[in-house]
Amino acid sequence: MKYIFEVTVKDGHSAEEYADAWVRASELIQQAPGARGTELHRKIGEPNKLIAIASWDSKVDRDAMDARKDSRIAEIIKSAAPFVEIRPLGEFEDPEWVVLPPGQNSD
Repeated sequence: MKYIFEVTVKDGHSAEEYADAWVRASELIQQAPGARGTELHRKIGEPNKLIAIASWDSKVDRDAMDARKDSRIAEIIKSAAPFVEIRPLGEFEDPEWVVLPPGQNSD
């Protein structure tokens, strides 16, 4: 499953500032069972708008990590909160339909 959210970095701050906190928190989060990695993408034409994608084996795994309430993760997130607005876009199942270019498989 994918947990996706949009991040808007406020004026006077940079995406790189947020990325620093995001990487530090993600390194801790990725130690949880079921974690599959995270991605942070900058929006084309809007350098202070990002989309973050966290991949998990299941929603149960993601919820279990969230329920742990790791204070280190909470502190990192809190440190970035004053200069970003975060809008959850939702939780999505892994794709049921995939079309790839010829010669590629979806292993």
